[in-house]
Amino acid sequence: MRFEPRRNQTVSPRTHRLRVAGGALCAVALAAALVTGCGQNSGDDTAAETSEAAKVLPNQTTSPSGSPSGTAKLTEDQTERKDLLSTVKVTFDSAATTAVGEVSGGKLTDLDLEGLDDEDDASGSPSPSGSSASPSPEASASPSGSPSPSGSSTSPKWIAEVAEKDGTAHKVTIDAVSGDVIDSAPEADQSDADKQKLADQLSKATQTPQQAAKVATDKQPGWVTSMGLDENDSNVLVWQVDVVSKDWNKTTFDIDAAKGTITDEQVDND
Repeated sequence: MRFEPRRNQTVSPRTHRLRVAGGALCAVALAAALVTGCGQNSGDDTAAETSEAAKVLPNQTTSPSGSPSGTAKLTEDQTERKDLLSTVKVTFDSAATTAVGEVSGGKLTDLDLEGLDDEDDASGSPSPSGSSASPSPEASASPSGSPSPSGSSTSPKWIAEVAEKDGTAHKVTIDAVSGDVIDSAPEADQSDADKQKLADQLSKATQTPQQAAKVATDKQPGWVTSMGLDENDSNVLVWQVDVVSKDWNKTTFDIDAAKGTITDEQVDND
């Protein structure tokens, strides 16, 4: 049997070139697949981050300061309260102390912030209306610019009634921005009967105005905007206290002037 030697298998140049080209194409295709995969993951990550941002951003929007909500529409009375109280810097307690200091041996019987809910105040004593005190003085915003000069016609004012032991009433006007006393004088039209009645009421009122204000603001936090000593429909001597809450509604409390308990509560949502 005759064996012929095995011939070396050689590859032609043309075949070699085809193989190289095919390998290059596979490499390109593999690289493209890798790039596409990476791009898809990146896009998914970006979409996820955008989705999370959309969830967080709405929560970063806050309502205007002092307003019940960003979209709540205030009534005319609420707007009036907000605008006036935003200019007041002197609190109820400070105004009460200043007023009593103007009358030797006197006691406060009425304190109101002029121009606030005047038409709603019902007090038997000759007092204006509206007084502003808040549990925290910082709750009231300072007016823009420098404080109004004492006695300025545009400055809010506290109007106080302070009575001597014999019932003689004095009207004291205080600048609600600077705290300066604008005017202090006895009531000119007070009769002897009026003096006697006021003296009797003062002798029965064992609760101070400050104590009555605390009872009211403990029940409804806010600014005390009116305080007056008077008898209610049941002839019970009460401190009538108006409190404006942070939603700019007004609540009127009747506080028993001897016991310090709430006998009536009325909310004005207008």
